[in-house]
Amino acid sequence: MHKNAVLLVNLGSPDSTSVADVRKYLKEFLSDDRVLDTPKPIQQFVLNCFILPKRPKSSAEAYKKVWTDEGSPLIATSKNLQALLQDRIDDHVELAMRYGSPSIPSAIANLKTKGITRLLLVPLYPHYAMSSYETVVVRVMEEIEAQMPDLVVETVQPFYKEPDYIEALYQSARPYLDNGFDHILFSYHGLPVRHLSKADSSNAHCQIVKDCCSTCSPVHSTCYKAQTLATTDAFVERAGIPKEKYSISFQSRLGREPWVEPYTDKVLPELAESGTKRLLVIMPAFVTDCLETLEEIAMEGKEQFLEAGGESFHAIPCMNEHPAWIDFLAKKARVAFSSD
Repeated sequence: MHKNAVLLVNLGSPDSTSVADVRKYLKEFLSDDRVLDTPKPIQQFVLNCFILPKRPKSSAEAYKKVWTDEGSPLIATSKNLQALLQDRIDDHVELAMRYGSPSIPSAIANLKTKGITRLLLVPLYPHYAMSSYETVVVRVMEEIEAQMPDLVVETVQPFYKEPDYIEALYQSARPYLDNGFDHILFSYHGLPVRHLSKADSSNAHCQIVKDCCSTCSPVHSTCYKAQTLATTDAFVERAGIPKEKYSISFQSRLGREPWVEPYTDKVLPELAESGTKRLLVIMPAFVTDCLETLEEIAMEGKEQFLEAGGESFHAIPCMNEHPAWIDFLAKKARVAFSSD
């Protein structure tokens, strides 16, 4: 008889808004070879000479704007998600962050202490990217190999267009949609263009075939942009949003190399200047509200849009603790462990 557990893994957050804690977090995050994927000496030179001397201070100020009495919004909400899912299923639910605390090694150690024999790994990312989904899976499997090599593991695949996910996303956004809007912007986390090409195992599709992200191909299983387009298409069909009332953009770019376009911070003022008065922004790459949704979009993005002539701006919250999102995760666990 198996003893089962679900492991939820999200991105992570600094332990506090102090510059020291933010620097520690950024150092771990940006030392990941799947995030800054340049040769290690170059990566560390850029990190230590250009990023860490200045960015922790500005990032700490940004974190202060969204910090709550419970601490990091991402951590607090993720813990609530863990507790709500635990109430819904009989199997143990564990939580870890790819960077920071609670750490992946500590989570695996907890599973070992509890005598878990079968695990459902749930990377909390709807879309594949080597800098998000892949790095979580690789790091968790490394730690399992080190601590629990006999553990049976099943991993939830990117669920970017699964009907139950789209339904949860729609239900969480529905109150905002029902209030009316002129336009809805789908703002996804950005990615270096180089990462898209690197994820193309065929070396013959990405950036080569015309309309590569819209042209059917097996490589879409690892194409972040194609998956964001699929999420958008499924959502607007479910919500009945006409083509002229929505668009897609990409946020949170870092550095000067080309990232996937168009850029959200360029699109927001353009929408206002072109006559959009009532704007909704939804961020389906994130399942939990965090710095990128709360500060970058709901605060800075709103300011950009209103200053450019817009009149009403609403950032739709992530699914966070929505019942339909809990339903989605509980169903994943029930299916995975149904053979017991």
